[in-house]
Amino acid sequence: MTRLRSALRQISRVTAALTGGFALLLLSGCNKVHQVFSLSGPQSTMVTAGPVAERQWDLFMITVYVCTFIFIVVGAVLAYAQIKFRAKSEADEHAAPPAEAGHGNPFVEIGLIAGSVALLVIIAIPTVRDIWYTHDVPEDEKVGAMDVTATGYQWWFKFDYPTEMVKLPSGGEAPLSTGNELVVPAGIPVRVQLRTVDVIHSFWIPKLAGKVDMMPNRGNFLWFKADKPGYYYGQCAEYCGESHAIMKFRVIALSGADYVKWLDNQKKSARTVTAQSLADEANVPHFKFASLKDVGRNSTLSGSPDFDADPFAAWQKMQAPETGESAQLIAAGRKNFSDKTCITCHTVRGHEGIGIAGPELTHVGARSSIAAGVLENTSERLHQWIKDPAYFKPGNKMYHGGYIDVTTGQPKFTLNDAEIDTIVAYLHSLK
Repeated sequence: MTRLRSALRQISRVTAALTGGFALLLLSGCNKVHQVFSLSGPQSTMVTAGPVAERQWDLFMITVYVCTFIFIVVGAVLAYAQIKFRAKSEADEHAAPPAEAGHGNPFVEIGLIAGSVALLVIIAIPTVRDIWYTHDVPEDEKVGAMDVTATGYQWWFKFDYPTEMVKLPSGGEAPLSTGNELVVPAGIPVRVQLRTVDVIHSFWIPKLAGKVDMMPNRGNFLWFKADKPGYYYGQCAEYCGESHAIMKFRVIALSGADYVKWLDNQKKSARTVTAQSLADEANVPHFKFASLKDVGRNSTLSGSPDFDADPFAAWQKMQAPETGESAQLIAAGRKNFSDKTCITCHTVRGHEGIGIAGPELTHVGARSSIAAGVLENTSERLHQWIKDPAYFKPGNKMYHGGYIDVTTGQPKFTLNDAEIDTIVAYLHSLK
């Protein structure tokens, strides 16, 4: 028993010291803590780039401040009680009479209740205010806001621009559609209508806005605004199946003028490469996107050093046609794309294809990533993706139902490396 009491006294001293040390660390300023543990990666919620994410971050910090205050007060009282009323020696411990039972101090109890209510009010007021703010675009900005519909699939995102219509190969019209890359103008509020065609997904752009679920048979929405042009990472944040963890997307914010240029190009039909068109484009400055060096199957989620260093600049370079294109190779790729039934799942406006099961590929060569943000859009990575999509994204429907007949389990068709190279050349020509 004596040893137990001695151990408890040692524990009380350590607790008091740790409480005081942690309090000093917090009091030294959260900015220093943030600098040491910056957590400023591509999907960090601590680095905000828009008003919605900033409001959510500020609200989070209010709760941190309140909880820190409670921790310091409770810890200080506990440390004071342990130090003040501990037995100074073994003799004092045995000589001390048992503590008298009591019912507490009414003043202290009422004060604690009032203090708790006050702290809850401090959290509640900004919470209610920010719920109203993040619910929808503010009234004074609704006139200039743009609408986009985001639809979740297993496991990729489709983005429709309802006010921007394009002609389909069938002769009809449909909203402008992109896959896994949402391009928006910076400084303009964007209201995103959230839909899903299968299971529950969750739409999340950490630096721009918080998570909102995509519910089957139920409309949902969120809004965000990018403060400045940039390249922002997004992620599905609700478990939705085998490849949920690699269901990613990108938001690219452009200046007003650059966005208009991008939009005008997206409305055009697919680029057709011929010997004559290459000759006509010979005087146009081209930018070669840095290819991935030493591609390895074990580095499935990594990009090239150039891409990782500045993905926004890499995306901008992808908008221009590549140098050294071969009209003959591209024509062969277009034929294989049709003959190998890729057109049953994908649409290429102005070329073959009326499929809706997979992303539209009219301008896929201008996208910085493939496989829903899993791989950098290089020739090497695209070749790997086409050759073995199940390796990079298990359970994806491009493999099950595309290459493999789900009823028989037998291949519908096969592609050799030479055929894949032609398809890669064709898809990368679609700028």
